[in-house]
Amino acid sequence: MNFFKKENTLSDKTDREIWVNIIERIASPVLTNMANETLKKNMPIEYVKEERAKFAHLEAVGRLVCGIAPWLELGPDNSKEGQLRKKFIDLTVKGLGNISNPNSKDYLIFDEPYQPLVDSAHLAEGLVRGKTQIWNRMDSESQEMLIEALKKTRSIEPWNNNWILFPSMIEAFLLDVTGEYDEDKLFHGVNTYMNHWYCGDGHYGDGPMFHMDFYNSFVIHPMLTDILTIMKKHGLEENEFLAAHLHRLRHYGCQLERLISPEGTYPIVGRSMLYRTAVFQALGQACLLHLMPENVKPAQVRSALTAVFKRQFLSNDNFDSKGWLRFGFNGNQKGVAEDYSNTGSLYLCTTGFLPLGLPETDEFWTGPYTEWTSLKGWTGKDIDSDMYIKD
Repeated sequence: MNFFKKENTLSDKTDREIWVNIIERIASPVLTNMANETLKKNMPIEYVKEERAKFAHLEAVGRLVCGIAPWLELGPDNSKEGQLRKKFIDLTVKGLGNISNPNSKDYLIFDEPYQPLVDSAHLAEGLVRGKTQIWNRMDSESQEMLIEALKKTRSIEPWNNNWILFPSMIEAFLLDVTGEYDEDKLFHGVNTYMNHWYCGDGHYGDGPMFHMDFYNSFVIHPMLTDILTIMKKHGLEENEFLAAHLHRLRHYGCQLERLISPEGTYPIVGRSMLYRTAVFQALGQACLLHLMPENVKPAQVRSALTAVFKRQFLSNDNFDSKGWLRFGFNGNQKGVAEDYSNTGSLYLCTTGFLPLGLPETDEFWTGPYTEWTSLKGWTGKDIDSDMYIKD
């Protein structure tokens, strides 16, 4: 196959159809089982350390909802995709009622150190991203149970790294839906990143020191964006940091676009590479918010990401016989797992698909196939320079 030419594979499908088909395959086992109260019963769990296995179900739910929420937020319509969204909205709403109901067989752990803090934050971020179609469709009793479940995480102290954003994300959600929040937990993560942990050129530290990995995309940029947006909505003073942060997000998104090779691959660098396409969450969020600069066309980002998604997900080795994700980066590769890895961890990959939250009439989807920066550069076409940004 010549990767320097547009692939004809799956030529009968549009890029959006390819993205939706992949998301449907990834999400269906989780959503169906959580709605049927069979998530604990049927979800297979790979793990490195056995003590992490009991948190795997919340990891799968929180991370999946975080990734698919912008797409579900488009709501149902009469199209095939719109009807799939309706199905997934209904399953999500029902399932969230189950996992937060102490009387349910699928009631999950929210208050044991330490992992529930992480994935409660991802779930809260998903509820912020899908407030109309997910949160507002839940009945009041289920909303109250979920609020109480999220509040249980207040007993868990975060590590001094990207984890400090998890209490901030949860409190931002609680502020948005209840008007009440823990001030210290909301402000600590934001103020630390605003005042101490910016490294320059669009990158934040995963703690006081710089780490060569993708946690700026896995967690830091997206959560700062969503937390600060809520703070602005509610008139909290720290929201003044939002404009500077979005400037950094735009630049970091441009860097991620440049990392996509002509072949639709990207560097396997740093920890948590089994999160797969979550590497591109920040790029997708920048596109979702229409932040990308004029010289990075929406269609070139779509074309680049489609090339990545084809390379990474169209192999059946990514899934077991019942459709659950397996350990791996591009297939079934157990060696890439970390001590904290389990099956639930893998579902953060869905956050790479955030641009599905753009309607199909958006330029991101309607623009013709467009070569991306590395593809143009390596085939001798003119490209723009990549400049260090000044804050």
